[in-house]
Amino acid sequence: MTRALALAVSGRGLVDPREPVLRADDDALARGRAVFETLRVYRGRPFRLHEHLERLERSAQAVGIPPPDVEQLLELAFQALDAAGEQDVALRLYWTPGPPPENGGAPVALALVSRIPDWIEEARERGQRLVSLQTPRRSAPWLLPGTKSTSYAVHMAAEQEAKRRGADDALLVDERGIMLEGPVTNVWWRVGRMLYTPSLDLGILAGVTRAALKQLGPDVGYAVTEGAYDLDALVDAEEMFTSSSVREIMPVVEVDGRRIGRGVPGGAARELQRALRRLAGAVHY
Repeated sequence: MTRALALAVSGRGLVDPREPVLRADDDALARGRAVFETLRVYRGRPFRLHEHLERLERSAQAVGIPPPDVEQLLELAFQALDAAGEQDVALRLYWTPGPPPENGGAPVALALVSRIPDWIEEARERGQRLVSLQTPRRSAPWLLPGTKSTSYAVHMAAEQEAKRRGADDALLVDERGIMLEGPVTNVWWRVGRMLYTPSLDLGILAGVTRAALKQLGPDVGYAVTEGAYDLDALVDAEEMFTSSSVREIMPVVEVDGRRIGRGVPGGAARELQRALRRLAGAVHY
């Protein structure tokens, strides 16, 4: 587990990360009914923080909990970042409905700052191996498409199953074999100068880093297209990678035992990783 550096909680301010902060009757614990965002902080500056907060608001509406207090979350975030003592970290924001109002409950906001996991850079150098796992497509509104809730047990089960099969992570596909996303990532592959990624119409998460790559791709000479693609589309892929806020650009060298391209991290992933870092370094708040 990555070490927690600092925690700030609504109504309490800075709290020792080892201290309990949720009541047992908070729906976040009782039913997994809460929302969160995780983002990377570069040199003390959260990357696209406001985009993450906007997605948090959409997730809260979808889950049916009160809208988050954005000003409070911002205050807690910077309290925790100031207390962390490190500038290149991960920031996680939680918004829970709290205990039932009749039990004196009120929503709870948390900002947790942690170190970036050590394994990420090593995995980026060698590239990851994925296995495809079937999952229902979250296209119906009641299935909460594109929502980041704390009901993450299925996503974690996918990661565990991938590791049980000797892979690093999972590639989620629907019942027809259409590629969707990873448990915590968006997926991409390259053919020539074209980058492909699944469409948001498939019910996948609208990743903030995914949106950044749609902007950066043309800047470094790659066109970007979205759609519904089955696993056979990877036969022609010259390289593949995933994207997420904390892992950034993660090369993929194998899917279901089949080598992608030359079976090594590709040039587009390296170019986009550098471009993403440059973009993050240019952020001002």
